Amino acid sequence: MIPFVDLKAQYRAIKPEIDAAIIGVLESTQFVLGKAVEDFEKTYAAYTQTKYAFGINSGTSALHLALLAAGVGRGDEVITTAFTFVATAAAIDYAGATPVYVDIDPRSFNMDPARIEAAITKRTKAIMPVHLYGQPADMDPIMEIARRHKLVVIEDAAQAHGAEYKGRRCGTIGDIGCFSFYPGKNLGAYGEGGAVTTNNPDYAKTVKMLRDWGAERKYHHDLKGFNYRMEGIQGAVLGVKMRYIEAWTEARRAAAKHYDRLLGQAGIAAPPALPDRRHVYHVYAVRVADRARVQDTLTQRGIHTGIHYPFPVHLTKAYADPRFPSGAFPHAERAAQEELSLPMYPELALKDIEQVVAALRQATAVPLKKTAS
Repeated sequence: MIPFVDLKAQYRAIKPEIDAAIIGVLESTQFVLGKAVEDFEKTYAAYTQTKYAFGINSGTSALHLALLAAGVGRGDEVITTAFTFVATAAAIDYAGATPVYVDIDPRSFNMDPARIEAAITKRTKAIMPVHLYGQPADMDPIMEIARRHKLVVIEDAAQAHGAEYKGRRCGTIGDIGCFSFYPGKNLGAYGEGGAVTTNNPDYAKTVKMLRDWGAERKYHHDLKGFNYRMEGIQGAVLGVKMRYIEAWTEARRAAAKHYDRLLGQAGIAAPPALPDRRHVYHVYAVRVADRARVQDTLTQRGIHTGIHYPFPVHLTKAYADPRFPSGAFPHAERAAQEELSLPMYPELALKDIEQVVAALRQATAVPLKKTAS
């Protein structure tokens, strides 16, 4: 059996350090925020090359606080991608604003910057690009449009820990960055977790207050805040994992290269890694016709796969909007029908990748190309 993600393998590799870090929190009794979270925040700020990083209780909460800190509220619109996890749209809704979707670039699955300006109205307050699957969105044109229209840019970097766009880390290019540490992420907690990063001291102050009931000091509630604090155990776990994040990222990138090579030999298109970007492969996404049959065939052979995502946001029941009927975003809608996520994690062995590609080739009935001897 080849799992889609192998969290047990990762835990076994760092078990003594993880166990010691958790025991340290138990002994300190600093179960919410505390030193373990503060230490992680300093480490993560340095890693992301930002002045400020704040531990939050989830990536969704991070997006919510970023929007509020940027002044997004009722009556505002936020432009984002039609092809993302629903949390992107949910956070906009939590802030009282309205998500406005644009179609994707079919190569990267990310927001197509060429479609942004047509979506801007007098109510537009922010742009929220998503660095989907660990590949950075095309940030230069996004930032140029945002600055020209005086819009805030909030990066949904939930899947892009350590990803880079022209040498700059994702989550640091816009005004505010948001990360998720859900267990399956490239940097995953042992429960829920997230972070907000920024270089703006005003945004930083507001986020820090909002995550802890709107108070700078206990019981001094100057803002209507939330209980979005990171737990001490999660900070401790993430602090240990930060020692390994770069090695794990390079292992993912090496696995992706093996996939690319083998898929090319099999005549199956590999997901392109675009120039000037460091793709960190949270998801290794291919496109297949008759996806249900292909996925079922792989499952029968003991190969677990995923779908990210089976519906673009505007076609989900919860976020249906009459302005965006079926057919409004053809690239996003086609991606939702064809995308198949193959096993991807740092411990993935070459022999397993070879088995996955062989099974995929047979399932898609593409004859193997002859290679030069």
